[in-house]
Amino acid sequence: MELGAAGLLQQPFPTHGKPLEIISYGAAEAALEVLRNTCDNPTGLSLLQGPSLSGKSTLIRTFVDSLHGDSAVAVVDGTGLNTTNLLISVMHHFGYDVELSSANELLGLVRVFVLQQAASGEPPLLIIENTHDLNPSALRALCELAALRVQTCRALKLVLVSDRSLATMMAVPAMEPMSKRILHDFHLRPMTRNETQDFLHSKLRAAGANNPKLIFPDEVCGELWKASAGWPGITDRIALLALARARKLPVAVNEIEHPTLPSGTWDKNDVRQDDIEPPQLIVSIDGKGISKLTMGKSRCLVGRSEHNDISIESRFISRHHAMLVRHGASTFLMDLNSTNGTFVNSKRISNYVLIHDDVITVGHHRIRFSDPHATSRVQLSGDQFADTVIMKTLEDMRNLLAQENTSVMPVATDDLMAAASENLPTLQ
Repeated sequence: MELGAAGLLQQPFPTHGKPLEIISYGAAEAALEVLRNTCDNPTGLSLLQGPSLSGKSTLIRTFVDSLHGDSAVAVVDGTGLNTTNLLISVMHHFGYDVELSSANELLGLVRVFVLQQAASGEPPLLIIENTHDLNPSALRALCELAALRVQTCRALKLVLVSDRSLATMMAVPAMEPMSKRILHDFHLRPMTRNETQDFLHSKLRAAGANNPKLIFPDEVCGELWKASAGWPGITDRIALLALARARKLPVAVNEIEHPTLPSGTWDKNDVRQDDIEPPQLIVSIDGKGISKLTMGKSRCLVGRSEHNDISIESRFISRHHAMLVRHGASTFLMDLNSTNGTFVNSKRISNYVLIHDDVITVGHHRIRFSDPHATSRVQLSGDQFADTVIMKTLEDMRNLLAQENTSVMPVATDDLMAAASENLPTLQ
């Protein structure tokens, strides 16, 4: 599709050069804070790691642009550089053209420059991209520079950037002058689903779109998030391709490419709640789907009342029938003393830890629980879960029921609280 036909004045997703607009999101803000903290700290040296197309270059450019114009900053691509080429590149980016050919002479020149800057109260900042691809001799020279001091402070601030984890490199004894200085070992995370939608719509607006949802509706943004895993550079490329393929607006879900995705640079056991897509609750009756809810909140109420998150009008379902509670990566289901009971996979339950594709039955309705990350029913400690989550959630429910302003609710709520206290969660 031509850009003009989509109401765009320019390409919203350029893959080269400066973006039309810098979009803020959680991981980017955290990375910028790391860079600022590195510059402010007297021993500042940090690692910035993230896979290809994770937004590292944009972050570095944004940070450097925010610095005072007189700051001594060098951003060097370390790909394949030996000692001589590294030092020449460093001096060039600090604003000096040198003709020295000896690595020792170059190292001496850089050492003098760094110490003079630091002695004047303005330690220079050196950012090395693709640090993992530096020649070993260049790494040794970098270690010598990292060891320089002016009084009690390090003379050179360093940010080492890489497409992969630098943990193995930093563990080598020869790298101790740098490894013992590490202030932050930061790994970029992708955007969340909501951040990806805001990222896409903000770029479309910057390119001239009055109503971005007419180009990328919410469901298309969700599919783009899944296809890119939330990595900014990949999101740009997939969005660009989908827009080019589309013959009409809005862009259809089937126009979205699903490429092979890179892995994060962090330890694979270090999974955060932000990295996990919220569970989906698909409501059906007689095999026909009638609604779908993304469980974005910590709790979800199911029942006949309109105050529930999932409201089902049926005489077989209690006003407040059941409650789902999120705790970390796990979801807990509790029956709220309903008249006709709550069932999971045809078995009546009072409380239950859900796993992927469990089917909850309330009355004649079914709710399929979809969460590929939920694979075990023994992820929670019953006592701990009750203490930290259930009672707080029940108190929230007490407040909700009070708001319904019916004469029977206070008594029903007290009964519910008493029953819940006697029947704390057990893992089944």
